Amino acid sequence: MGKVKLWIDGQEVEVAEGTTVLKAAEELGIFIPTLCFHPQLRPSGNCRICAVEIEGFRGLPASCSTPVEEGMVVRTNTDRVKEFRQETLRAILRDHPRECIACPKNQTCELQELISYVGIEIPYEAPTEKKFEVKDGGPFFRRDYNLCVRCGRCVRMCNEVRGVGAIVFKEVEGRQEVGTPLDRPLEEVGCQFCAACVDVCPTGALMDKLPQWRAEVKAKEENLCPEISDIVMSLYDRYRERESKASICPYCGVGCRLIFEVQDGEIVRTVPDPNGPANKGLSCVKGRFGIGEFVHGPDRLKTPLIRKNG
Repeated sequence: MGKVKLWIDGQEVEVAEGTTVLKAAEELGIFIPTLCFHPQLRPSGNCRICAVEIEGFRGLPASCSTPVEEGMVVRTNTDRVKEFRQETLRAILRDHPRECIACPKNQTCELQELISYVGIEIPYEAPTEKKFEVKDGGPFFRRDYNLCVRCGRCVRMCNEVRGVGAIVFKEVEGRQEVGTPLDRPLEEVGCQFCAACVDVCPTGALMDKLPQWRAEVKAKEENLCPEISDIVMSLYDRYRERESKASICPYCGVGCRLIFEVQDGEIVRTVPDPNGPANKGLSCVKGRFGIGEFVHGPDRLKTPLIRKNG
C-alpha cells in the first residue's frame, strides 16, 4: 500500500493510503473531538462533531470518514470549525435533559467532556418528567433513552460487530430513535446480553444495573430523601475507592482479557479490555456480568481436591 503526504494544522505527516483524516491527526498528536466515532466501529460521520476544514473541499467534511489525499491541507481548529461544532452540539443537546448532577453517568460521561472541550455552557435544570419510560435491559442493564443522543454506536455495535441486530433505529413521531425491532423486549429479539452496546454508549442511556450492595444503599437513600438520592449516590460512588486490574476471564479457555473493578476486596464490575488480543474489547454475558458471583460464590472450589477410592 502506498503512502500519502499531507499537512494538518501546518504539520507534515505521511500515512498509508485509505487512512482517515482523523487517524492521520492522531498520529501527529492533534486531538479532534468525536461523538459517533468509536475505534471498534466503521466510521459513519453522522454526528459531524469531528468536522474540519480541507482546502478545495466544499463545506466541513467529517474527519472520521474522509480518506486522506496527496497534498491535502487540513485545518482542525479554525474559528469556522469551532463555531460549527458548537452549533452542532447545541442541536444535539436541544432535547437532552440538563440534569447532569443527578445522572448516574455524571463525571464519567463522554458528552460532558465534549461540551467542556467544545466550549458551550449548558445550565443545570431540575429533574423533569421523562419523555420516554426507562426500560428494563433484562437482568443486567437498563435503557433510559431520555439520555440518548442518537449517535448510533449501540446500533452499529449490535449489527456490525456482534451480528445480532437486537438494537435498531426506528421512527418515532417523525424522528429517529433507538429501540428494539417492533419495540419488543430484548429477550425476544435475540439479545445475548453481552453489553457491548453499554460499553460503547457515550451517555447514561445504556448502563449496568446497580450491584446488589449499591441497590440496598440507594433504597435507603430514597426512603430518607428521594429528591436527591441520585446525587447522593453519585457522590458515594465517586469517593468510594475502586481499584482496576486486568486479568484473564476464568470461565472458559478462550482467554478473554477483562478489567476487574475491585472494592473492599470484592469484584463489583468487569468490562472487556479494549486491548485484549483474544476478545478485542468484547465479552460474553458470563464474563461481563457473572464473574463476581462466580469468584465469590460459596460453591467455588478454592483448594485442590484429591479423588479417593475411584
